[in-house]
Amino acid sequence: MADPEALGFEHMGLDPRLLQAVADLGWSRPTLIQEKAIPLALEGKDLLARARTGSGKTAAYAIPVLQLLLHRKATGPAVEQAVRGLVLVPTKELARQARSMIQQLAAYCARDIRVANVSATEDSASERAVLMEKPDIVVGTPSRVLNHLQQNSLVLRDSLELLVLDEADLLFSFGFEEELKSLLCHLPRIYQAFLMSATFNEDVQALKELVLHNPVTLKLQESQLPGPDQLRQFQVVCQTQEDKFLLLYALLKLSLIRGKSLLFVNTLERSYRLRLFLEQFSIPTCVLNGELPLCSRASDPEAGVARGIDFHHVSAVLNFDLPPTPEAYIHRAGRTARANNPGMVLTFVLPTEQPHLGTIEELLSGENGAPVLLPYQFRMEEIEGFRYRCRDAMRSVTKQAIREARLKEIKEELLHSERLRTYFEDNPRDLQLLRHDLPLHPAVVKPHLGHVPDYLVPPALRGLVHPHKKRKKLASKKVKKAKTQNPLRSFRHRKERSGPTAVPS
Repeated sequence: MADPEALGFEHMGLDPRLLQAVADLGWSRPTLIQEKAIPLALEGKDLLARARTGSGKTAAYAIPVLQLLLHRKATGPAVEQAVRGLVLVPTKELARQARSMIQQLAAYCARDIRVANVSATEDSASERAVLMEKPDIVVGTPSRVLNHLQQNSLVLRDSLELLVLDEADLLFSFGFEEELKSLLCHLPRIYQAFLMSATFNEDVQALKELVLHNPVTLKLQESQLPGPDQLRQFQVVCQTQEDKFLLLYALLKLSLIRGKSLLFVNTLERSYRLRLFLEQFSIPTCVLNGELPLCSRASDPEAGVARGIDFHHVSAVLNFDLPPTPEAYIHRAGRTARANNPGMVLTFVLPTEQPHLGTIEELLSGENGAPVLLPYQFRMEEIEGFRYRCRDAMRSVTKQAIREARLKEIKEELLHSERLRTYFEDNPRDLQLLRHDLPLHPAVVKPHLGHVPDYLVPPALRGLVHPHKKRKKLASKKVKKAKTQNPLRSFRHRKERSGPTAVPS
């Protein structure tokens, strides 16, 4: 049994400034991956670590990287300022998250440790200016880091000491294999490296051969997802594709699933079809995909992208389409029940897909073989009254409507692009033509579909759900607006009263 005294951060020999930052974050004890990885990293060992998403992997490498750099500056000989730490991640959003976490941990040593994120393709000039200052740690995607290396705005051959590959199982699958191999040619022969991954697959094995030298492998004896007390996982068999749309409508419109939800599908066309379908019922939805920059994909400031996404406080993950691989299931499910928050995963499955779902569940159940994906208790016959509405909405979502929805997003991105602002200033006619182009009509929204009559609500739920009830917050705003309405603008005329002017209450 592990010694309880060995579990605290204070027993790892960390710089007091790091301990203070850890305390500010409210971390009383390290997670399992942090407890195992940090001491080994501080001993100078290469690490290959598997830990589930949301288990604290970022801090597991960020803390030792910061500690090693601080120790070197405090005890080593005075040397020229240089980039000594490099963190590679598969997406721009993960780069932002990694940099944010490192900066929080370095809050009390910001003068000694500087961190730069070079993953923003639209801002290369400012990135080059930041790199000229030679930050201690650089975070970015392989393609962006390689670009700076090839332009000599980033030089690592004589200075790099620490290399981190975060979400290593995604780096190759996102098409970064060639960039990674080219990037490694710009690094010194000797450096300490950490590979952090939610799963171990062939890509991770390939990266291990490329990057690590006699690593310690941490394959923690923990589930790759949180336990059933924190994460509830269900499956529901839908006989047809239409049934999937019908069930999703009922779950969301009747508020059987509440809070922020992520819906995963397997194709881009499918994501727009689903969005337009839900909009028919006044269910607010946005599409997250790799076609467009983040600003045009979601208005939520907490949003990430579909790959490597990190929404905060996600209540439920809905696999509207069955994940293609067990690893994909793990990454999707890892978007909810993060830290100590509860969450739920519901997977829609067609009868022909059940054998594939069985393969996924076999991997999740591990050696004990206990069922992980419990059957979702739902009587489809009770929502048959909604079927005609779903069919009506599905008929409105044509291929032309999907095409126009995608074109509309692209047009909005062009109009609001910072990168194209200078071009449009020099070519105002192009901007005028774009603005006055024929209006796009993605799908005809029928307002009556947003209202659910009480007689259609399943008998067991009547009195418990109020799908047509308006939010009090919105209603109060409207009332307030009505009280302060300018009568001159409303063209209303009141007869002049005799006597003193009444004071409005």
